[in-house]
Amino acid sequence: MNKTVLKFIFVGILNTLLGYAIMFTLYNFFNCNYFFSTAMNYIFGGILSFFLNKYFTFQNKTKSAKQIFKFIFNLIICYGIAYGLAKPFVNFIFTTFSKSIRENIAMFIGMILFTVLNYFGQKIFVFEYSSDKKN
Repeated sequence: MNKTVLKFIFVGILNTLLGYAIMFTLYNFFNCNYFFSTAMNYIFGGILSFFLNKYFTFQNKTKSAKQIFKFIFNLIICYGIAYGLAKPFVNFIFTTFSKSIRENIAMFIGMILFTVLNYFGQKIFVFEYSSDKKN
């Protein structure tokens, strides 16, 4: 495991703490729906993630609006795939569980899928990080 992956995991832990707090609070205490709760997680976590991964993880010094749009596009695609797959998958597997439990499980699985997809999207597409760069 290289330094970039370790840094991404560290940033991910911070994002997870913030994201879980936002997502599960909105869903379980404010009765917001599944997609709104998960989306708010990634809007606020995305802002934190952009700056930490740009400067800390991938040490990218590029200043361009294009990079911000690529980051947002990456988040949208990763979110759509991760949470779009997680919910029907969990509903299919856990049919006897209550809707609330199924959606909490789907949110957890969605976060895992999102993290994997997002790492590669940021590394390859957004920050165009090459492993031959200094870690």
